[in-house]
Amino acid sequence: MDELQALESWAGGLLSQLQAPARRAALRDIARELRRSQQARIAQQKNPDESAYEARKPRHVKKLRGKQGRIKRAAMFAKLRQARYLRAESDANGLAIGFVGRIARIARVHQYGESDRVAPGGVTYKYPARVLLGFTDAERDMIRNMLLKHIVK
Repeated sequence: MDELQALESWAGGLLSQLQAPARRAALRDIARELRRSQQARIAQQKNPDESAYEARKPRHVKKLRGKQGRIKRAAMFAKLRQARYLRAESDANGLAIGFVGRIARIARVHQYGESDRVAPGGVTYKYPARVLLGFTDAERDMIRNMLLKHIVK
């Protein structure tokens, strides 16, 4: 949260120089670009510090007959990063990017590395922290450049 407060205090001074319609347009553009960059980073399976997400834990399913469980090889959070679930909202007072609906609980579990049930009625597992939403250095630069572009207009 400290990182977010620092960005808010810095950007708040610049945004206060704009009239409400211009501020709304600036925040809308920033929210749109920030959501795109968050989606791209989640697709690359990287934390904001550019480290890779921790791999899935191998499944050890014992059955009397049949194949053992496999690790799903598709990228994690494929549906989570869709615009349907990852929403960006903005108005003249601020912007918000986050997950909506039941998906928000799943995202929170992974964001903070909390414990949750693997399946309904199944075992509880402590998930590793995989930071879905956060600022990279490139995103901070993008926010600064877009704010300055709107102020100079």
